[in-house]
Amino acid sequence: MKVYFHLCLEGFSNCYVVGNEKTKQALIIDPGTVTKEMIMQIEQNHFSLEAVLITHNHLSHHKGFKTLRKIYQPKVYTADYELAADNTKILKGDGILKIIGTNVGYLSVPGHTADSMVYKIGQILFTGDALTAGLLGSTNNSYAERILKTNIKTKILSQNDELIIMPGHGPPSTIKSEKQFNTQVYSNKSTCTNVRSSYREFITA
Repeated sequence: MKVYFHLCLEGFSNCYVVGNEKTKQALIIDPGTVTKEMIMQIEQNHFSLEAVLITHNHLSHHKGFKTLRKIYQPKVYTADYELAADNTKILKGDGILKIIGTNVGYLSVPGHTADSMVYKIGQILFTGDALTAGLLGSTNNSYAERILKTNIKTKILSQNDELIIMPGHGPPSTIKSEKQFNTQVYSNKSTCTNVRSSYREFITA
């Protein structure tokens, strides 16, 4: 399985093409825009685009999926009914899909938006805007923030430390790094102490 990263300049959001080199099938996560490079990547690798996975209903994360549907016939997976069209599966709660010859887990993590989803493929978590490197996703009120924080702790950061996090914006991270350094999720003294200790070790190395 290969993951190809694309930066969507509109909104500076991250888009990911995931290709199964054995089955020659691919899916795209959060197509904020569709570029020539993205299409060439699919075509030159002889991939069949089977699915589009959307983490949440913000335009910078799904604007390109209508363009993709004019070129290919992928099935769209989303938790938001507003994005429903022909060949769309509405996701509810948590579960596992079988796409491109592999298991794709999905986890409902409302808070940033009501429809926010995290997808797990192999050892990678695609977290959208729910969790980015060092930051909790933005929310509209303290209630939504508490819900999101609880979901992130119980559903995401409870998983294997070595899992890689591919967010909707910014650089990748790991479960271990977020548990150590994300003070928005773990706003406690021990976490802050770990951050200060790690920083001191870094500058004195």
